[in-house]
Order: sequence, then structure tokens, then C-alpha cells
Amino acid sequence: MVPAPVGDYFEAAPGGSPANVAVALARLGVPARLLARIADDMLGRRIRDHLTGNGVQLDHAVAATEPTTLAMVAVGPDGGASYDFRFDGTADWQWTAAELDGALDGPVVALHSGSLALTMPPGAAALRELVSRAAGSVTISYDPNCRPLLMGDPAGVLAGVHELLAVADVVKVSAEDLEWLLPGTRPEQVLEDWIARGPAVVAVTLGGDGVLAGTASGVRSRRPGVPVTVVDTVGAGDTFSAALLAGLHRRGLLGAAARPALRAVDAETLDALLDEAALAAAITCSRRGADPPTADDLESRRSTA
Repeated sequence: MVPAPVGDYFEAAPGGSPANVAVALARLGVPARLLARIADDMLGRRIRDHLTGNGVQLDHAVAATEPTTLAMVAVGPDGGASYDFRFDGTADWQWTAAELDGALDGPVVALHSGSLALTMPPGAAALRELVSRAAGSVTISYDPNCRPLLMGDPAGVLAGVHELLAVADVVKVSAEDLEWLLPGTRPEQVLEDWIARGPAVVAVTLGGDGVLAGTASGVRSRRPGVPVTVVDTVGAGDTFSAALLAGLHRRGLLGAAARPALRAVDAETLDALLDEAALAAAITCSRRGADPPTADDLESRRSTA
């Protein structure tokens, strides 16, 4: 439920972090399959229509008997979003290992996950096992995307983050996430620590100040933010992750066979990837709700820049 454009009201908007990433990937022309437990209720049907309408493949989604999770969004004067949730016993968190059998069948080159799905019991354990198992065959993309209201103790969450860094290839984290996980620690310090734990690429998004990133081969980059009038920041981080993955996909840098090339990405390629992702995220910030750009939107913005 997101703020309506006028008045003190809410309006329904399908979302959720991995769903936003899937929609953004599909809009950028990348085939995307969403592993999701989608309720057969009014909100669940709206979510399903939103995903299929954007070209997201749902052939591996579960028709859940539990109700849909409800997130309520408040937007501050600077466009920053805060969240409240109604989640007890809802569909998203009830994953079983059996439901994930065959999840990676077919021509899958990357698996992206993060946020609440990897921290909420009982399903988090099954999803973490899937990520660990998939690491040998596909690129693993991970975004902690912290939600303090539901995740509990940051020290416990950080321990889980460190476990996933050991199997992840591409990691995106926001400065806001880091302030909760590691208060007072400079993003540059976190970047060096996290790269040393195994990923090929780590990107720390800094809001309007751009992005800081590094690679396993020693490349470091700091790219500026894209000037934009911020409406709200809902879905901006998800769009960044999707655009980063889309850029890697276009360059043939996803999949287990491409892992050595991904780890050896040069500075020019890294800068181009970060600039594309930052532009996509900025466009999302200029729109209400999680409304990521299409490939045509990106090209149009680049041609007028």
C-alpha cells in the first residue's frame, strides 16, 4: 500500500523486492523467472497479473493457500521510504524444499535473492539451501535489502549476510543497509571486507551520492549519482540490481562458465555497468512506486543527457 498522489490515502501497488527485480529485468529485455508463493486471494491475483503483464515467467511459482503479505509505505519529504508490514502466517515465508525442486531447471544463468525472503522462517532455510546449491552452476546475485522492523537483531542478520557472501558473485547493498548492519563503519571499509569474503563484484549504493564498487581482481570505482527530481525511492535499489544484472547479461558475464571473466572485469566495463544501473535507479526514483524503466526508457534518457 503506497501513498496516493493526493490526500491522506493509500493505493494498492504490487511489489516486493525480488518481484521488483524480476519486473525490471523483464522490462530491460532479460528473460526472468520468479520463484514466488503467490496467494489465491484478491491481492495475490493482482500480483500475478502485474508480473505476467510485464513478461515475468511464473511457471515455477507456487499457488499458495495462505494470504498475501501487506506492506504499507510512508514517503518522507526527501522521497525516502519507510515500511510497516502485515505478515503473520502469510504466503511468502512458507517455502519447503519440495516446492523448490526443479527451481533452476532450464537455461538459468543467474539466481538473485535477498531481503526478507532469506531471513524469515520457516522458508528462509529452504531458500538459503537453494542459493548454496545453485552456486556451483549459476551466478549468485544478493542484496541484503534490510528491513529492520522484521529482521530482528542486526548482529544476527550480519552473520547470515556473511554466510551468503561466501557463495555470492554479485552483491549490491545500500549505505542505509550498512548503517543498520554496521553503524559507524565507512562504506569503503565494508567494501574491502565484503570483497575479501568471496564475491566477484560488490556495489554500495549511496543514494544521490552515487555508487562505490569493487571487484575481486582489485578494480575500485566511485561513480556519481544521476540528478533527478525524486518522487519516491520505492524500488530504486531493486532496479539497480536488475540493471546491473541486465548489463552483465548483455556482456555474456553471467553463468558458471563466465565466472572467471566476471571476476576479472576491467575498470571501463565496471564503470559502464554502474552508470547504467545508476541511471535506471534514478528513473525509478522519478516515478511513483516501484516502476522501473524499459530498455527504451534508458536509451531515451541517455540520448537526451
